[in-house]
Amino acid sequence: MKLTVEHKFSLTVYLWGAITGVVSGLLAYYNDAGWLLGFLLYVLVDKFVMAVVKELPEDIPEPRMILRKAFWGWFLFWLFFTMMTYTLVTDFQPVCYSNQSLLYKMVESGNASIKCVFNITG
Repeated sequence: MKLTVEHKFSLTVYLWGAITGVVSGLLAYYNDAGWLLGFLLYVLVDKFVMAVVKELPEDIPEPRMILRKAFWGWFLFWLFFTMMTYTLVTDFQPVCYSNQSLLYKMVESGNASIKCVFNITG
């Protein structure tokens, strides 16, 4: 099965979003503004795409258009992988705010593998 240029372009943009998302999540663990560096890596998406794909789809006449065409695909992958990586690295523990919440009910019924920590604010 041979991929078309359009599919190669999309997959490459998604891959760059995943890579920059992981970088953002790891950097955000060490510095509050670390996610910003990963976001700034977006400006290199055109270099990454041209290095992998070598040719452009018909609807992108010149390499300058890559940044505009790739933004939303890249952004959604970047956002997802940033959040996922940061959550995994920080060992996130969900907090039950009420014994009526869905999370509390799942934990108490045995359907979740976590313990419910209550956030008692006074």
